[in-house]
Amino acid sequence: MKFLVDAQLPLQLACFLQSAGYDAIHTSDLPQSNSTPDSDLNTLLLQEQRILIS
Repeated sequence: MKFLVDAQLPLQLACFLQSAGYDAIHTSDLPQSNSTPDSDLNTLLLQEQRILIS
Protein backbone atom coordinates (compact mmCIF):
# COMPACT_ATOMS: atom_id res chain seq x y z
CA MET A 1 0.00 0.00 0.00
CA LYS A 2 1.08 3.56 -0.70
CA PHE A 3 0.19 6.42 1.62
CA LEU A 4 0.33 10.19 1.71
CA VAL A 5 0.26 11.64 5.22
CA ASP A 6 -1.40 15.07 5.30
CA ALA A 7 0.14 18.22 6.77
CA GLN A 8 -1.71 18.30 10.10
CA LEU A 9 -0.33 14.89 11.06
CA PRO A 10 3.22 14.39 12.32
CA LEU A 11 6.06 13.48 10.00
CA GLN A 12 6.81 10.62 12.41
CA LEU A 13 3.64 8.86 11.20
CA ALA A 14 5.08 8.62 7.68
CA CYS A 15 8.38 7.41 9.17
CA PHE A 16 6.54 4.77 11.23
CA LEU A 17 4.69 3.52 8.15
CA GLN A 18 7.96 3.37 6.21
CA SER A 19 9.60 1.36 8.98
CA ALA A 20 6.66 -1.05 8.81
CA GLY A 21 7.39 -1.61 5.11
CA TYR A 22 4.87 0.74 3.52
CA ASP A 23 5.54 3.29 0.80
CA ALA A 24 4.64 6.45 2.72
CA ILE A 25 5.39 10.11 2.17
CA HIS A 26 4.42 13.23 4.09
CA THR A 27 3.25 16.45 2.49
CA SER A 28 6.42 18.07 3.83
CA ASP A 29 8.32 15.84 1.34
CA LEU A 30 6.56 17.47 -1.62
CA PRO A 31 8.05 20.40 -3.59
CA GLN A 32 5.52 22.87 -2.14
CA SER A 33 5.72 21.15 1.23
CA ASN A 34 2.72 21.62 3.51
CA SER A 35 1.46 24.44 1.26
CA THR A 36 0.61 22.04 -1.56
CA PRO A 37 -2.94 22.81 -2.76
CA ASP A 38 -5.55 20.10 -2.27
CA SER A 39 -6.07 19.87 -6.03
CA ASP A 40 -2.37 19.01 -6.47
CA LEU A 41 -2.58 16.46 -3.66
CA ASN A 42 -5.57 14.85 -5.36
CA THR A 43 -3.69 14.65 -8.65
CA LEU A 44 -0.73 13.02 -6.91
CA LEU A 45 -3.01 10.57 -5.11
CA LEU A 46 -4.60 9.48 -8.37
CA GLN A 47 -1.35 9.31 -10.35
CA GLU A 48 0.55 7.33 -7.71
CA GLN A 49 -2.49 5.41 -6.40
CA ARG A 50 -1.85 6.57 -2.83
CA ILE A 51 -4.23 6.58 0.11
CA LEU A 52 -4.55 9.90 1.92
CA ILE A 53 -4.24 9.79 5.71
CA SER A 54 -5.81 13.00 6.92
